[in-house]
Amino acid sequence: MARSFKLTADGGSRGNPGPAGYGAVVTENGKIVAELFDVIGVATNNVAEYSGLLAGLTHIHGLDPTATVEVAMDSKLVVEQMSGRWQVKHADMRELAKKCRDAHPGALVTYKWIPRDENSHADRLANKALDGGQANEPMVQVQENYLTDRLRSNEEPTMIYFVRHGETILTPLRKFSGTGPLNPELTEEGLSQAATVAKEIAKIAPEILIASPLQRTRQTAEAIAKATGLPIIFDEIWYELSFGSWDGLTNDEVREKFPEDYQAWLNSSAHKPGGGESYDQARIRVEAAMEKLLAEYPGQKVCVVTHNGVIKSAVSVALHAPLDAVFHMDATPCSITSISMWPSDGLRALRSFSERGHFR
Repeated sequence: MARSFKLTADGGSRGNPGPAGYGAVVTENGKIVAELFDVIGVATNNVAEYSGLLAGLTHIHGLDPTATVEVAMDSKLVVEQMSGRWQVKHADMRELAKKCRDAHPGALVTYKWIPRDENSHADRLANKALDGGQANEPMVQVQENYLTDRLRSNEEPTMIYFVRHGETILTPLRKFSGTGPLNPELTEEGLSQAATVAKEIAKIAPEILIASPLQRTRQTAEAIAKATGLPIIFDEIWYELSFGSWDGLTNDEVREKFPEDYQAWLNSSAHKPGGGESYDQARIRVEAAMEKLLAEYPGQKVCVVTHNGVIKSAVSVALHAPLDAVFHMDATPCSITSISMWPSDGLRALRSFSERGHFR
């Protein structure tokens, strides 16, 4: 009878790219069979995550080439690509994915995504590898030099142009507006803003237009589609955060009705406002969404019509900012925020934030 294993794998890069390592845990019937970890030189998070998966599958194949394997990882990108739901367009990543598929028969392997805190064992092993094999030079210097080198190279990055939707009836009063049932439309001012930003996006000449399906982003994207001639790809991964029971309320109203809940939200990006989605959860979702764009549209210009919370999360991802950095930025309605991502390794750079003043 064939054996059955569970594999949790992770990888990390201190710099993305920077010194990188992976960790993998193989269990059978709840018992640990192997703990695998190693450094892989300078690489990105994605490369390190794939390396952990490859090490685990290779080890399991050596134990029993007919074994079934359940892979659990907190990398949405790796799970979706290895499950065949997301494309792998970049040549280097395709090669890594192919090595993983060749390591053990694909029909015997299933994949599922798990929250980061459920993958802590593999994460600890990846950090153990890094702590035992750090480069002599300061890691931040590796990161800075690598970005400077990339900015001067001839490689074309994927350019993501984030557009926040136009004004709704909730915007002037700064009311919470998430994915709740209100789903407001644009006001006359919002429609005017959308038409104006559409002209600016048309000058940029993106090749892809993606939007959150909510009404306010749909209407903004329709204005951009009219100006550019591009079809709109709607994707719920670009939804705004859910604010639960706070939806439609002002800060003062929330503070009065839910004082403890509101204070907890002010104190921590991990708190779920009104029982909705925390900024920490949104950051994981947004990072996966950005990685999906990079995998599917390498070297292209992509316009994404989305929401304030999503844009702030994307910027914090690009800057490797602390989790609470989202509380220290704000994107203006119908402003443009641009981020470069290089296909060869996923390196990110913020190019602009909340640009609007020059085309009002």
